[in-house]
Amino acid sequence: MSLRIGFDMDGVLADFAGAYRAVERDRFGSSSATTIGNPEDEPAARDEDGDPPSPRVTNSLHTASDDRRKRDVVWSTIQSVPDFWTTLAPIGSGAVRRLHALMLQHKWEVFFISQRPATAGETVQRQTQHWLVKQGFDLPSVLVIPGSRGAAAGALRLDYHVDDSLKNCMDVKADSAAKSLLIVDSSDGLTIAKARRLGIGTAATIDACLDILDEASRHQSMPTLIRRLAQFVGWR
Repeated sequence: MSLRIGFDMDGVLADFAGAYRAVERDRFGSSSATTIGNPEDEPAARDEDGDPPSPRVTNSLHTASDDRRKRDVVWSTIQSVPDFWTTLAPIGSGAVRRLHALMLQHKWEVFFISQRPATAGETVQRQTQHWLVKQGFDLPSVLVIPGSRGAAAGALRLDYHVDDSLKNCMDVKADSAAKSLLIVDSSDGLTIAKARRLGIGTAATIDACLDILDEASRHQSMPTLIRRLAQFVGWR
């Protein structure tokens, strides 16, 4: 049976954080450790009054206001760059090309799912497709969604989903039958422990995720090995 697998883009395959920090340094001469640099947080995620969310770490109201102003400037700059999403560096050398090879080998149905905001130039979908083709994945299926990642996973009837957001993984687990793989640094023990308590699998890199998915495909007809893999990864 062919597996249906969803992949988040930023923080999984594309280095959005690095590009965000570069824009911030260019505009302000430095990069702030408290600035949120996630396309799913900004600028689409807004409070009811229309303001961006408060920073995750603040020492004072002045710091909060300053961080908010910086984020607004950075996002305004990003959205003014024609075809910004085509300019990102990849995460993991050759990871997209390897994913393409595994897709062909195992006959996976692969979907790239994102909530990226629009920028100048082509649509987000077209920019993302161009980027994936450049990285070695021909004919990519790209879905730009405005809502819950879990609802998308359910509608697509995914078997697995790879993401760097614990919230997205929780949504997928709640609203679909897909098994989530959270990419999280091996030093972040608290997040790893929380994910595993929730039955969400973890891996340190995109290459480690591809190793796991490769094994899952190879052993689909071997329940004992699949159970061992689930125990190793953290799935329930």
